[in-house]
Amino acid sequence: MKNGADISEALVDFLRESGLEQSVLDVQIEDLWPRVMGETVKKLTRSIEVRDGVLYVHVNSAALKAQLFENRFELIRKLNEAVGAPALRDCRILG
Repeated sequence: MKNGADISEALVDFLRESGLEQSVLDVQIEDLWPRVMGETVKKLTRSIEVRDGVLYVHVNSAALKAQLFENRFELIRKLNEAVGAPALRDCRILG
């Protein structure tokens, strides 16, 4: 089991040193969106994208847009927790 931990640590170090860590976290956040937010939000989400630590969420519902905007700091916390790193610093909800 020690070798697995060593490989994992080496990979994390490589990603950090090569500047790829944020890109990997961005993709993880995009992949985790449906699981973290649930099926209803998934269906009403047109697209999501992470750029420079900012999550851009395009939704099909004015009510959902208002709800996500109101809870955006909790949303950032949940997604950062899900990836295990402070990957997001802001969230923009777009209609």
